[in-house]
Amino acid sequence: MKIGVLALQGDFSLHRKALDRIGVESTEVRLPRQLDDVAGLIMPGGESTTLLKLMDAWEFVPALEKFHAAGRPILGTCAGMILLAREVQSPAQFSLGFIDLTVERNAYGRQKESFEAVGSGDLGEGPRPLKMVFIRAPRIRRLGPAVTPLAEHREECVMARQGSVVVDAFHPELTDEPTVHAYFAGMVRAAG
Repeated sequence: MKIGVLALQGDFSLHRKALDRIGVESTEVRLPRQLDDVAGLIMPGGESTTLLKLMDAWEFVPALEKFHAAGRPILGTCAGMILLAREVQSPAQFSLGFIDLTVERNAYGRQKESFEAVGSGDLGEGPRPLKMVFIRAPRIRRLGPAVTPLAEHREECVMARQGSVVVDAFHPELTDEPTVHAYFAGMVRAAG
């Protein structure tokens, strides 16, 4: 099992290090054809409009649609969540619509309002504390009926799943906690 990390922009190297810590093989995905070689994909944080421009330049959208249609798991963190949502606000922009969410960009504030917190997540082992780092984070404003909330911070959903897609508003790769990456690796194993 190999997990790809979209390596167009953003903190992809830290996601690979997080996967290394839990003993999961990973590779950087820079071209659409490389999606054929991975069982799951992490779409990291970064700047969503820049990521969209790069995805468009490399014609990633059809390859991602095929990847998703095949049921291969995708994890989107921060900007990755924005790209995977059904609807994006502030401002509206193109997104893939792989998870029935409405998200608001930069809703937790600008760079200087970034913060670390401990929320609560239930990733299959009952509710547990979960370390979270929010950097220019998007906020989930609406969850569709088929979407399952997985984690919260201050009684607000910050991590959710629909089928083979899981997203979070925070950066799990910036903590030493393996919970989110281990949960995603489990999804990839189960889909395999």
